[in-house]
This record gives sequence, structure tokens and C-alpha cells, in this order.
Amino acid sequence: MNPSYANQQVAVLGLGSSGEAAAMRLLEERACVTVLDSGDSEKLRAAADRLRAAGIRVILGAEAESDPTVYDLGVLSPGIDPVTPIVRNFTAKSITLLGELEFSWTLCACPVVAITGTNGKTTTTQLVERMLNACGVRTLAAGNIGPAFAARVQESKNLDLMTLEVSSFQLETIRTFRPAISVWLNFQPDHLDRYASMEEYYAAKLRIFENQTAEDVAIVKLEDKLPPLKARTLTFSAYSNGGDFDLREGVIHFHGLPVLRMADTRLRGLHNAENLMAALAVGAVRGLDFATMVEALSTYQALPHRCEKVGTLDGVDYVNDSKATNLDALEKALLSEARPVVLIAGGKDKGFEFDTLTDLVAAKARRVILIGEMAARIAGFWASRVPCEHAATLADAVKFARAAAQPGDVVLFSPGTSSFDMFKSYADRGDQFRNLVHSLTQTAL
Repeated sequence: MNPSYANQQVAVLGLGSSGEAAAMRLLEERACVTVLDSGDSEKLRAAADRLRAAGIRVILGAEAESDPTVYDLGVLSPGIDPVTPIVRNFTAKSITLLGELEFSWTLCACPVVAITGTNGKTTTTQLVERMLNACGVRTLAAGNIGPAFAARVQESKNLDLMTLEVSSFQLETIRTFRPAISVWLNFQPDHLDRYASMEEYYAAKLRIFENQTAEDVAIVKLEDKLPPLKARTLTFSAYSNGGDFDLREGVIHFHGLPVLRMADTRLRGLHNAENLMAALAVGAVRGLDFATMVEALSTYQALPHRCEKVGTLDGVDYVNDSKATNLDALEKALLSEARPVVLIAGGKDKGFEFDTLTDLVAAKARRVILIGEMAARIAGFWASRVPCEHAATLADAVKFARAAAQPGDVVLFSPGTSSFDMFKSYADRGDQFRNLVHSLTQTAL
């Protein structure tokens, strides 16, 4: 599985974390490495300086899009859309392109568990990493979760499994990538700013199963009607019975036997019950003891920006769910709340509509505060059923939400779309929300 890259002229397209890590791995494999990126920011220039100091050639800016060199191979970073000029320059010259996931796989010395899904990937990846290590199975998490697979692949020779979070962008360019255990958490509308259709996005996700055989295992959500798979399957669902793992009165069962009480964990919501089921299924495939797995999983604390309680003021809880960058995540956050909600939503237009959530929002929300590019369009779907208000800034949104909330309510910041119209990232968006809430609570003291 380990081809020789020695003495080959290899270009890495993209100087993000994946591209930088791939370039360093190629250098260690004794390739002649060039890195190309059409950007020219201060952050990119700093990364370029690091690589040049190691002996790697770097081309930034417009020159990278028209580089005339005919390389033996190109390694494509997952954040770069294949239709961009820098990629078309390679395809026009018939240069073989590998994605960073595929490239790293060729160097990996241990089996892989690969986790994908529209939502829940990072939480489940961390759960699996914590659980496996607690049970004596040596693993590291990498991939879309960070650090890049390429940054950790050297350590694979000392591991029993590599635990990878993989996105549709990474799966687009695989060839031989074959996880011993694949995990399909869910599939919902997303990334229609990258894909021409839901079918195209779905096809990219499905590639996680492409190279699996009957010797491998696919862990899949029961309700998702997938095409026939070659791998042996385990199923899970928190919403219906009939899977290998299901949820009964707040307790996760495996083949009818209780294994984990949700109340004993630090996670909330049916979506997190499914994340826990998927992690337990990975352990079940490895033949691990449920008691040891449960002990490790019960102490896991959710990452920031995922239904994170950030403050309480005047009897109102403020919840930061900035990681909700699509409709399914927003839906799950609303379903997790039993109390009346004042919802702050909206952001960048990603190409999907919010009409499917109208009934749920009307049932759960006392009022909706809308921000960003999508504010007017979302109001067009919801305003006839629930009062909607537009806020020009997040600070205004928090102020309006505070005025609308009553003791016992929840102010839920769950945008339902991405952040790039107003913020650097979902994390920046969530941090700003948290800081605004903290400033309110401090002012009230």
C-alpha cells in the first residue's frame, strides 16, 4: 500500500493545514515538492516561510493558477473545489491528482476507522478516540477534526487503529481508501454552495463504503436507506426500534440489553444518543467490554459551540449552538429543548430553504431573531407562524432576545447555516455570542 514518492516531482495544491502536512510528508518520502496556493494572505506567507526553510518550493497568488510545470503527481487539499482554476490547470495537463486523504492512506501502517455524516462527526470521533484508548486500543484522532491525517500518519506504525473524521470533500478524491470500520452517522441537506445537487453531495459521502469488503464493517443509521453494502453492517437509531443499538426510556440498548443510561453522561439530546451508539458500535466490533467503554464515554464533555450552556440571566438559560451550520443541526437543537425557546438563527446563504422547519419552530419558539444574508428569506417561511425580528448585528440579536425571553425560557443561538457572511468561522461566531452573554451577566451583577 506504500508507493514510492522518492525523486518524483509532486505538487501540493493548497497551503492549509492539510496541504502543509502533506508537503512535509512528501519531503520525508524524498519527493521534490512544490506547494501552490492562489491566495497570498499573511497566514499563507507564514506557512510558506516554514516550508521554504525546510527546502520546499512555494508559489502563492495568481502565479500558482498558471504554473506551467508538468508534475508527476498532484496532492489536492480537501478545501479546494475541483472546479477552481488552480485545479483545472492540472487536469488540463492530465496530471494525476490524489486527495490528501488518499495520499495519507497510502502511507498508513494500521487499519482505519472512518467517521462521516452531515452532523456529529467531530463529537463521535472524539468519543471513539477516548473510548478506544481507555480500553487499551491505541489510537489517535485525525482528519477533518484536525490535525490532518498527513500530520499523524507517521505515528500509525505505533497504533492499533487510526480514527479519522472524514468529510465529503475528502471522500471526493479517494481511489483505494478502505476503512476497516466505516461509520455513517446521518445525511441531511448541506454544502449546496459546493455541490450542484443533493444527489452529488450524497454520492460523495457514499464513497466511504466504496472499497470495503465482506471483511470490513459499516456502522450505519437505521433510517438511512443506503444502497447494498459489501461490508457487514451494524445499525443504530435513537428514533425507532429495530437496530442493533436503540434507545428505550433514556437507556441505550444493544440487542435488547441495556448498556448506557443517557443521564449518566454529560451529553444531551437524541442526536448525541446516536453519537454514543456509533462509538459503542465501534467498540462492539472490536470485542471490547461494555462496562469499560461506558466508563470512558460517560466522562466526555461536549466541545464548545455544540448546545453549550454559556450563561443564565433572570431565569433564562443562554445556549451556544454555533456549530449548527445546517438545518438538521438546528432541528436537533430545537428538539433537545423542552422549554420555550427564543431562537437566534440565520447566516450565509448555502442554497437550501428553511420551510421544512416551520412547524417545529412554531411549536418550540416564542420568538425568532434573524441575522445575516438569510434573514429575510427565513422570515418569509416562518413569520406567519411565529414572531420574527431582524437584527443587523449579533449584539443586537442578543439584546432583542433578552428582551423577548421570560423566566424559564432558553435563548438558543443555533444559526442553521454557515457563518462566513459575518464571521471568520462558526467558532468565531460562537465565541462572540458567548462573550456577549457574559457581558450581559456581568452588567447585571
